[in-house]
Amino acid sequence: MILRITRLISSCCILFLLGSNSTIYGQSLQEIDTIQVRTTRLPLKAKETGRNISIIKGEDIQKMAITSLDELLQTIPGIEVQSRNGFGAQGDISMRGATYTQVQVLVNGMKLNDPLTGHFNSYIPVTPAEIDRVEVLRGAASAMYGADAVGGIINIITKGFSTAEEGVQVEGTINYGEHKLINTQQGFSFNKERLFVTGGFSMNKSDGQTIPSQVVGDNTLEAYDNFFDTKTAGLSFGYRLNNDWQLQARTSFDRRDFSARYFYTTSTFDKSVETTSNFWNQVQLSKTGQQSSTDFNLAYRNGKDEFVFSPDFPSTNIHTTDFWNFTVNHLKIINEEFSLKIGGQLDKRAIESTDRGDHSDWHYGVYTSAVYRPNTQLNVTGSLRLDYDDNYELEFTPQLNASYVLPNVTLRASVGRSIRAADYTERYVSFNLENLTPGRSLGNPDLAAESAWSEEVGVDFQIKKNWQVKTTVFARQSTNLIDYVATNEAAIPNNSNLRAGENYLYASNLTNVQTKGLEVESWIRTNLDNGINLQWSIGYTYLNTSNEEEVVSVYIASHAKHLLTTNLLLHYKKMDLAINGLYKVRNEQLAAGINARLAPSYQVWNIRLGYQLHPKFGLNLQVQNLFDETYQNILGAAMPNRWLMGGIKYAF
Repeated sequence: MILRITRLISSCCILFLLGSNSTIYGQSLQEIDTIQVRTTRLPLKAKETGRNISIIKGEDIQKMAITSLDELLQTIPGIEVQSRNGFGAQGDISMRGATYTQVQVLVNGMKLNDPLTGHFNSYIPVTPAEIDRVEVLRGAASAMYGADAVGGIINIITKGFSTAEEGVQVEGTINYGEHKLINTQQGFSFNKERLFVTGGFSMNKSDGQTIPSQVVGDNTLEAYDNFFDTKTAGLSFGYRLNNDWQLQARTSFDRRDFSARYFYTTSTFDKSVETTSNFWNQVQLSKTGQQSSTDFNLAYRNGKDEFVFSPDFPSTNIHTTDFWNFTVNHLKIINEEFSLKIGGQLDKRAIESTDRGDHSDWHYGVYTSAVYRPNTQLNVTGSLRLDYDDNYELEFTPQLNASYVLPNVTLRASVGRSIRAADYTERYVSFNLENLTPGRSLGNPDLAAESAWSEEVGVDFQIKKNWQVKTTVFARQSTNLIDYVATNEAAIPNNSNLRAGENYLYASNLTNVQTKGLEVESWIRTNLDNGINLQWSIGYTYLNTSNEEEVVSVYIASHAKHLLTTNLLLHYKKMDLAINGLYKVRNEQLAAGINARLAPSYQVWNIRLGYQLHPKFGLNLQVQNLFDETYQNILGAAMPNRWLMGGIKYAF
């Protein structure tokens, strides 16, 4: 079915394009390509970077059939989001076969990754209405941003840290749906002379769909509601001190309360609920001149997590994390051929936890990046970075990229080293628990840092002004990858709280893990003769991961082997239509104790229909999981079935 739908959409788009005058809808692909990409740190256009980069504009995000940021990310080719519930409750982000801990998330260029666990990296304290654009860089980037940037980088740039439009703007949506769902997004911006202020609020709240009771062997699994309540609010402030200096600041808060049953285990005793909250504060002071620029950045993230495994017995764990991060960067444009950027980073991570203990680590990093452009076609960029961390001590990461830009073809290649340090969960989970039951996860404080070399080559074809096709082949050779492996108690050094002779999931370093893959993408953005404005993207990713020792672990090979994603936006007169879908093929998994099955493949489609009653007011109808697919991304964690909602949309 997915192939028939894909062929139909593809055929229609090609026929439309061949018969059109290629008038531009909003910005053409070529105009978007002139945007200087912030994620590479250097003043480069996307086609000059030598990397596979996608830019998603904020105004397009407002038109999509999505309800949260993780739903947005899974519409972007090459990104796999393994959600544990709908509407943004929680999800693991993966790129190029990297685990959920190996993708670095940035907000306005500052690292957001949670020091407790990578499962919380999708708790992004940004509302959709605040987003100016999302930049996605696929592949290694540790030479620019340090540890964790193995599979790629997602940089969310808010309107408060970009160029806000003049005047006052207010926009939002309010939807009500099945299961008492309230879905709302609100945003505003004010920009006058030297002062600008932007902000937003979003909420997804529902009693959830009821998961029916079932009898499995001698056990009866009682029914439960897959409830969620997520709220995010953000506020940005900026002031232009003079023609050179600018001060920008942002604060935000994200709170989530949800059923977490089978999110982390397949135990029959699992009745988990979880409540998390995150504060994010960020300040930037920058100076921009004609041939140089300097910026100072300070960010602080405070996270709290309360996890209750079951109300039937004492099982509450409480974690508090702090992450301070300071960076300074200086760019110097030496001449038309050569530009240089240098920078430094200082950060501190700390945790207080009932089951992991109290710990803290300091990190220091320095880097230099340069771009050499001897002519209008060849671009060569290189980065060198040195990091010292209390956890993994000294690490050196280089990166080299090149692109050759022809009128309708761009050739690109890249090679680089990346690293990742173990988070506090991998190092210390269950350390403070007494008499740990078999099969539970156990941390390892002696974990070495992960290391990987990544290579890629790609070709981008500009078929027409508004149609681009991109193809990338990539590989990654990893050592010391961290994952949980079934290990007997006798082979675990820190075994004082374990039962004799039993097996546990012990955090371990695996060696010689190989990942190979292919990415193919098509991006179309045009205005057809019949007055239909069309934007359409489709992406296919193939991945193969293997390890020489054939060790069976939990997460390393949990990614999809085949991933097809598509996103379609159509506008005709007063009507808007948005469709997105994905098709995934992965390894089948079974959990007999809770009668759960991770099917070897599934597909999910979402649709939104909007009608503009007035230039400032409209109605919309949205259906998530249109064809009522029953599926799971994480074994045991049931995803929502078909979900209908509707409401109003306004803009002033």
